[in-house]
Amino acid sequence: MENVTVAASLCRGVLRYRKSTATHSTAQGKLNAVATIPICNRRETEYALRVVTTKNTRAAVVGASGYAGEELVRLLLAHPQVDLLAVTSRQFVGKPLSEIFPRFAGVEKAKTLKFSDADPNQLSRDAEIIFLALPHGLAAEFAKPLLKAGARVVDLSADFRVHDANVYKEFYRNDHPAPDLLGQSVYGLPEIYSESIRSAKLVACPGCYPTSILLPLLPLVREKIVDLSRILVTSLSGVSGAGRKVEADYLFAECNESVRPYGVPKHRHLSEIEQELSAAAKQKVTIQFTPHLIPVNRGIISTIYLDLNDKKADIAAIYQRAYGSEPFVRLLDETRLPDTKNVVGTNFIDIGWKIDNRTSRLVLMSAIDNIVKGASGQAVQCLNLMRGYSETAGLI
Repeated sequence: MENVTVAASLCRGVLRYRKSTATHSTAQGKLNAVATIPICNRRETEYALRVVTTKNTRAAVVGASGYAGEELVRLLLAHPQVDLLAVTSRQFVGKPLSEIFPRFAGVEKAKTLKFSDADPNQLSRDAEIIFLALPHGLAAEFAKPLLKAGARVVDLSADFRVHDANVYKEFYRNDHPAPDLLGQSVYGLPEIYSESIRSAKLVACPGCYPTSILLPLLPLVREKIVDLSRILVTSLSGVSGAGRKVEADYLFAECNESVRPYGVPKHRHLSEIEQELSAAAKQKVTIQFTPHLIPVNRGIISTIYLDLNDKKADIAAIYQRAYGSEPFVRLLDETRLPDTKNVVGTNFIDIGWKIDNRTSRLVLMSAIDNIVKGASGQAVQCLNLMRGYSETAGLI
């Protein structure tokens, strides 16, 4: 009974009420009493009941020593409904989290939780949801035994984002390590695929560039107001997007005071961007995409240039319908433009737009933190959906 009361109070949306008349016998006769009883939408009640009855989720992070892995650890340690039970790293086996990442030294759990080897059998026994923060190619090799053992997997690599093994080979220059699993994966963009994510066994978190590009574009593509043959995108990313690795191109002296394009004309993320745009448009979509490396630690700005089929389309209304109730999408008014300083360290995406009357083009702009909304934060957002928690749990 207590859970039902709590569920009623947790229901999202407005409660409806009905009057109930009950007859009670008294010494003086019969008395009619009118009571007001709250009625909650069944789906919302079931959601709320899951929230109050579900135990904490046992979680593990495979590849916890990279930038995305470290950010995942930070978010999961602070998540009110998650118990982080395992973190893996080949180079730090046996060392406590607090030693490798002193930023966590004030967290009691980080003093006792030690890095271990990534043993799929042990991980599947210890954890219900396992995050793979590994390079592409390697993640798929771990996903197979984990899924077979009954674990649910959230993969931050590119291994399960692309549904066609031939397209994967075209862009990643290797045969896919587990093509039989491609049909099982759900593309982990919560604002678009929330219902599929809830029941998924394997979630493929989108890349950072695709997140910053797809969220502004998809509502307009679905409304068929965009000339699909002329989509141009420029993105600028902080150096952490390359991952935690020692390569000459990413040394301080090489990146500082430097802005440069790379991955031209066929960056790997085009594979998933065009896949999702084509699905929304119900026809093949090819875009022009040029990414740039800029001398900041984190953050992405994407600018998208579009020709409109319908020049009278109400862009603000389209976005409001698509994202008005989404907790991590901030639609900016006409006086503001996206700025990475407003999203770094958060799971928000800021979206702005302007119509250039001189060229008759629509210019879309977005800003995200490439490590949070572009990776680890989005992964936790998927976890929340998979476990029936509030979508913002551990993220706000």
